[in-house]
Amino acid sequence: MTYPFDPEMRVSHETIYRTLYVQARGALKKELTAHLRRQRGMRHSRKSDIGSKAKIIGAVSIAERPPQADDRAVPGHWEGDMLAGNKQSNIVTLAERKSRFAMLIRLTARDSESVVDALIRRVRHLPNGLMRSLTWDRGLEMANRRNFTVASEVQVYFCDPRS
Repeated sequence: MTYPFDPEMRVSHETIYRTLYVQARGALKKELTAHLRRQRGMRHSRKSDIGSKAKIIGAVSIAERPPQADDRAVPGHWEGDMLAGNKQSNIVTLAERKSRFAMLIRLTARDSESVVDALIRRVRHLPNGLMRSLTWDRGLEMANRRNFTVASEVQVYFCDPRS
């Protein structure tokens, strides 16, 4: 150590690794990796779950949504998302595309069954024909969407991955 008694002059191993990976734009050259303790070309945090993300099976793409939903000419096409806070603070947002009317639905849990049940209860209170389609992101909270479609007769469309 050059400065053993000066804590401001010390650098952690994490800082060194981050600097190396940032300079190499996420991937290190083979010559550099040979000198590192862990010889991998890409930097991944310990918490990352690369490759293990679950997918929604049978998701209907947003490209198949009716054209009137895109041009906002006809009311009844909604967009939804879930805001997750701590364990007791979960909210579903629904926004109607034409009027921009928004609804918030408080959830007791953030699992798919709770989200779908809350959506079904809320949609039943809407006038007939006011909900024609629902567009959602790729969150797993809508993995149980078939129950929603059966109960409400509203088709759920999913945004393209990483859009």
